[in-house]
Amino acid sequence: MSNIKLTALAHGGGCGCKLAPSVLQQLLADQPVAGVYKQLLVGTETADDAAVWQLDDNTCIIATTDFFMPMVDDPFDFGRIAATNAISDVYAMGGTPIMALAVLGMPVDKISTDAVREILKGGASICAAAGIPVAGGHSIDCPEPVYGLAVIGTCRPEHLRRNSGARPGDALILTKAIGVGIYSAAIKKGELDRAGYEEMIGSTTLLNRVGSELSKDADVHAITDVTGFGLLGHSLEMARGSGVAIEINSESVPFLSKAAQLAQQGFVTGASHRNWASYGEYVSLPTDLPDWRRHLLTDPQTSGGLLVACAAERAPAIVEHIRKAGYPAATIVGRVEAGNPGVKVTS
Repeated sequence: MSNIKLTALAHGGGCGCKLAPSVLQQLLADQPVAGVYKQLLVGTETADDAAVWQLDDNTCIIATTDFFMPMVDDPFDFGRIAATNAISDVYAMGGTPIMALAVLGMPVDKISTDAVREILKGGASICAAAGIPVAGGHSIDCPEPVYGLAVIGTCRPEHLRRNSGARPGDALILTKAIGVGIYSAAIKKGELDRAGYEEMIGSTTLLNRVGSELSKDADVHAITDVTGFGLLGHSLEMARGSGVAIEINSESVPFLSKAAQLAQQGFVTGASHRNWASYGEYVSLPTDLPDWRRHLLTDPQTSGGLLVACAAERAPAIVEHIRKAGYPAATIVGRVEAGNPGVKVTS
């Protein structure tokens, strides 16, 4: 069992395992929304990153859960990536995490106890870096390996940032480079070199803690994290939630160093295709945009960066702040306009 690759035990990996956006939208169509409960500030109505409950005048409770199957074979790295990804939802709401619970499903007849322990250790190491305990959790015998966290966080009500606060005239900032799904596809075929692997691990284990800093800036109007639905999918969620049109400049989007080359070689995930099939009709593309670049814009990101809508005149200074905080790829990738909710890609 010790020689079995984790990725060989799963039909998908990372946030590429997520249900297609169109399927999820149907499943959540009749679920309770925030307006039903006075203290529920954020529910399922705008496809936001976490639920938010206002406890009192000074405190909001942020609750989220995120788990998936392995996208890498190293158990410790898998645990680190999954934990970083789950904690990101709290940061994306402008909060600070305080506690996590582990969610674990393992094929006990196919994977060694030592490997499972390494997964848990990887997750715990990231939680320690975030300053929170793994205070418990739940485990089951599962046909495919699954790991993640339920995370609880807090914020002041005035620091809460939804994906629905973008305003016409805002600039859009992306804090991490795109291409994690492309890299994971290359890993499965043994075509990603060690340098590429280390680059991917560096990105996917980088906590999005800058989100809790940005939320204290009144000129930052909306935040969401870019994960399984790709940059275009999460931009569309922001557009719909905010009732605005979003424009993405494809030439400005930062990519991981080998992402463009690998995409042109055909290393594209099935989730990228599902994403485009789910929301492509709401996205306007340039007629000369090559398919490989579109695949990068729909590429499912695992533990991706934050998409931030802020006042345009402050955007350069905010980008500089984000870079100094440890996110060198941060850049302005688009803008928010008045109009029917949708996304327009320019080149």
